[in-house]
Amino acid sequence: MPSPRNHPIFFFHILTRCNLSCAHCYINPDQHGHQTLSIGTICRWLDLFSQNALQTNLIFLGGEPTLHKDLPPAVKHARKLNYLSITIDTNGFLFHNILDRITPDDVDFISFSLDGATSSTNDAIRGKGSYDAVLSGIHQARQKGFACSMIFTVSDKNLHELLNMPDLVASLDIQRFFIQVIGMRGNSAADSTDTHQVSRELWLSVIPKVAETIAQTGITVTYPKVFLEPGEVFTCAGIVADNYFVFPNGRVYRCPLCEDYPLHAYTIEDNTLVPSPPVNETHLFDLTIPEGCVMNKIIQPGNLDYLPDGTPAHRIACCMLKQEISRTV
Repeated sequence: MPSPRNHPIFFFHILTRCNLSCAHCYINPDQHGHQTLSIGTICRWLDLFSQNALQTNLIFLGGEPTLHKDLPPAVKHARKLNYLSITIDTNGFLFHNILDRITPDDVDFISFSLDGATSSTNDAIRGKGSYDAVLSGIHQARQKGFACSMIFTVSDKNLHELLNMPDLVASLDIQRFFIQVIGMRGNSAADSTDTHQVSRELWLSVIPKVAETIAQTGITVTYPKVFLEPGEVFTCAGIVADNYFVFPNGRVYRCPLCEDYPLHAYTIEDNTLVPSPPVNETHLFDLTIPEGCVMNKIIQPGNLDYLPDGTPAHRIACCMLKQEISRTV
């Protein structure tokens, strides 16, 4: 089964509609569109990005992608194009009998989002019933032979429960576990009362330890570095990686932190990838600042601290460059 590490990723949002309204959802319909792509458009856009399909990991997203009735034929078309791996990211409700309309040969992973070790914490963030839906969905998927992964987005609302995730994760028979850092986009950016983000000290004291504990069970764990070590060189994925974030209105971004703004690198017009005029996100990638990531400094400076002389106490890594731990048991 292919690993997504060190390969381009095609994040394909086929709609923005969702049955939930998660506190940290990054979808911004005003910027990403309200439409649901037709199966014809989905297939044409899959073709458009298939030039490097053999090296590209494809992720179907929404909104909630299983709300799209034509997700199964979209997945099957992507498989014919020989994308390196195909993943469906879901909130667990698995609409339109998706598990009965695709097979484990069609997708490499079904990835479930869970943001708490208990239903009370998870459902306060993601919506009532979502905890049970994820556990049930994983059980159904594993019974049918699908490989499953899980995504846990860390915030100040659930960091305390991450410590309880190793036991839960080990009981679910999943293959991969992703720890995500919350970004100040979409709903998070709209909530002016709370940054949702955790401090550097808390992140470093909890995340690597939990990642290692879960990896010791044989589950591959991927998580962002977030904070660079002293002297470590900052690297921008916009320069060194070939990732694309595609939305239903045709906007194509290279950096996820830019997605709340009309800074997209490209627009899909007449099934052609058209570069956006200046200034767009690509003009920011080469900028060098003491804080590390330029976009972090611009839109989520709350995770930065400064010394008395005004220099940054630490530097922020690119959110797209991950660390991966895999242990053999």
